Amino acid sequence: MTAFLKSRYFSLEFILGLGLTLGITLCVLLSGWLFPGAGDIDLTARLIPPFTQPAHPFGTDPLGRDVMARVFAGGWISLQVGFVSVLGSVLVGVTVGLIAGYYRGLWDIVVMRSADIQLALPFILLAITIIAIVGGSLTNTIILLIVSQWVQYARLVRAQVLALREREFVLAAQAMGVKGRKIILQHLLPNLLGPVIVLMTLNVANNILLESSLTFLGLGVDPTIPSWGGMLADGRTYLQTAWWVSVFPGLAILLTVLGLNLLGDWLRDTLDPTGRTER
Repeated sequence: MTAFLKSRYFSLEFILGLGLTLGITLCVLLSGWLFPGAGDIDLTARLIPPFTQPAHPFGTDPLGRDVMARVFAGGWISLQVGFVSVLGSVLVGVTVGLIAGYYRGLWDIVVMRSADIQLALPFILLAITIIAIVGGSLTNTIILLIVSQWVQYARLVRAQVLALREREFVLAAQAMGVKGRKIILQHLLPNLLGPVIVLMTLNVANNILLESSLTFLGLGVDPTIPSWGGMLADGRTYLQTAWWVSVFPGLAILLTVLGLNLLGDWLRDTLDPTGRTER
C-alpha cells in the first residue's frame, strides 16, 4: 500500500476522480434514506431560495419539492443509464469485435460495413427516429445508447485483435491445435481489457451527458421521474427568478462527469505506458 501511495500513478487526478465518483455514487445510492421526500409536493413552500431554510438546503422548485432530494434521486436514473448502457455496449461490441478480428471473412466485412453506416448517421437523428418509433422511457434510452455505441468497442477490439493474432503466443497456440474459441477467451480477451476499461470509464460520463440531453429535449426518460436532464428542463423557465432549480442538477452533472473523466484519464495513463505523459 505504501509503495502504491508513493508511485507516480497515485496522483491528484486519481484522488479527485475517485473522491467525486465515490462520493456522488454513495449519495445517490443512499438518497432514499439520506434525502427522503423527492416527490413530496408542498405548494406553500414554492421557490424557497437555497441556504435560507435548514429543511431545504438547495431550495425548492415551483411545486415546493426539495431540490436536494430530487438531485440525488435523479442521479440514480443518470448513473443507471450510464453504467447499464455501457455494459450492454461492451457486451455486444467486444463480442462482435473479437469474432470479426479473429475469424475475418464475410462476418468481418458485414460487421465493419454496418459500423461504417451507423457512424455516418448523426446521433440526434438516430435518437429522434428510434424514440419516435418506440417512445421515450428509461429502457428505450438505454437500448438507444447501446445501439449507438457498440460500434466504438467493436472497432477498438477488432483493431487490437488484428495486431494480437499475429503475435507469437497466438501462433504457438494455433500450432498446438488450440481451438479458436479458447484462443479468443484465454489469449486475446485478457490482452485487450486495458483499452476497453478506459473507454468504458469515459463512455459512462458521456452517456450521462447524452441521457441528460435527451431528457432535456423530451426524448429520454419519462418527465414524471426525477432525472438531472428533466430538472434542467423544468427549471429553464425560472432562470431569472429561481436559478437554483437548474443550477444544482447542472452542478451534479458537471461534478459526476468530471470525476469519471479524471478516473478515465488516470486509467489511460496507468494501463497504457506508451501513451503516458509525464506530470
